[in-house]
Amino acid sequence: MKLYKNAVKTCEQLLTEYAMKDVSVTNTQKIKFTGVEHKDVYNITAPFQDEGEWVIAGRVESRDSEHSNVVFFVERDGQWVPREGAPIFELQDPFFTKINGELIVGGVQIYPHPVKADALMWRTVFYRGKNIASLALFFKGPDGMKDLRLVDLKDSIGVLTRPQGDKGGRGKIGFTRIASLEALSIPLIEETPLLEGQFVDEEWGGANEAHLLKNGLLGVLGHIASFDDAGDRHYYPMVFAIDPATGEYSDIQLIAVRNQFLPGATKRPDLADVVFSGGLVRHQDGTAHIYAGISDAEAQCAVIPDPFAQFEVL
Repeated sequence: MKLYKNAVKTCEQLLTEYAMKDVSVTNTQKIKFTGVEHKDVYNITAPFQDEGEWVIAGRVESRDSEHSNVVFFVERDGQWVPREGAPIFELQDPFFTKINGELIVGGVQIYPHPVKADALMWRTVFYRGKNIASLALFFKGPDGMKDLRLVDLKDSIGVLTRPQGDKGGRGKIGFTRIASLEALSIPLIEETPLLEGQFVDEEWGGANEAHLLKNGLLGVLGHIASFDDAGDRHYYPMVFAIDPATGEYSDIQLIAVRNQFLPGATKRPDLADVVFSGGLVRHQDGTAHIYAGISDAEAQCAVIPDPFAQFEVL
């Protein structure tokens, strides 16, 4: 299996490539959430099964605030409502995975900056349990790091990192492997090598979800983002693949853009062009459902061509 990495590409170049492919994004729907006191629900996970029931974890937040909770929702009569008795975590941007049959749920924890007055700091935290009801905190990532992700590789555990600052600039992706969850540590995460040549220094990105593919490659669903001249943010859902055995990785490809989803509200004017890749559900017919946060104000899903199918035939 050979993955080819070419030169680093900007958002503008990736948008041009994507437009030439004329990708169909169909069955776009807004996901309806109720029972959360007129708050927005966005940056959701894909649905996953827990105790025989489909569940979505979502970021629940007032329009004028960054302080959010992660709530677990279940579907009732076409709408998603908070699951009775489920824990609520004071986190942003939830995600989930399964490792050795155990449920792992995480998100971004914000807290007062240790040095700067009236500023916030953040880190990725992880919970584990046999189900949602038994989730218990087991790891806090490095200060200042979002988009830390784990994935079961069967013979090991993949770790996707996203340092910022001296090592990662505005945010770059790293990858390493560990033997067990017990091997996870802040020094290991901080020493994880970057996947070079994915982002120009003015732009940034991160991993949102990782899928072990049938041939052993790792399909990564993520986002790439930039500022424009006016200071507005632009977030695009993207994918690439990694060979965990060799560390080789493919070019980034966009898989959707904002105007392919339904029009809707935005948290602030500078966030209108934001699609935050929450999760992907692959289907046998070569399609996939993408679940995404839209403009930091709502959640939508759509059907796209399965972006990982191309890597499974390598």
